[in-house]
Amino acid sequence: MSTSQGNLFQNFGRKRRLHKQICAERDRLYRIAWSWCHDSYTADDLVQETLARALDKVEGLRDESRLQVWLTQILANLFRDQFRRITPDTGLESDLLAASDDPEHSANRNQLVARTREAIARLGDDQRQVLTLVDIAEFSYADTASILDVPVGTVMSRLSRARRRMRELLEQQGIGHADVIPLRRPQ
Repeated sequence: MSTSQGNLFQNFGRKRRLHKQICAERDRLYRIAWSWCHDSYTADDLVQETLARALDKVEGLRDESRLQVWLTQILANLFRDQFRRITPDTGLESDLLAASDDPEHSANRNQLVARTREAIARLGDDQRQVLTLVDIAEFSYADTASILDVPVGTVMSRLSRARRRMRELLEQQGIGHADVIPLRRPQ
């Protein structure tokens, strides 16, 4: 086999592997998109367009270990360019609630989740995006900076302001630190 044939098969194998990995990211991308726009149809459209663009430009991915960051960058750019006017939400899922909760406890937690969603929705787009990428999607500051195309220091300051504003909004609703549901899912 010639070198060019070997490279052709290697490139084909890489492309096929990346196609599978890209498609496997659909649910994660959907959760992020939904947390930004809180509309299932819009989130689905964002994810479909993200996947289509990624599959079309898969040859441009240089570092396969950064696939999630690359895909989320595409999603963030689409959101910024086309869907900024959509009403946002938090991305907190109702499955955070324990199945063993009694009805009263479940109702209280549902109310707490709703209030938390309202508070996150009141944040500006920049703060909400940083908060959801770091605290919900669990991206590092550097990856979040790369996704949003801003300096790391900007991510850190936006996150600090977003967390401080969240505390203020929740305290205004009578929710103290002991009542807060963690944004990250337990491991």
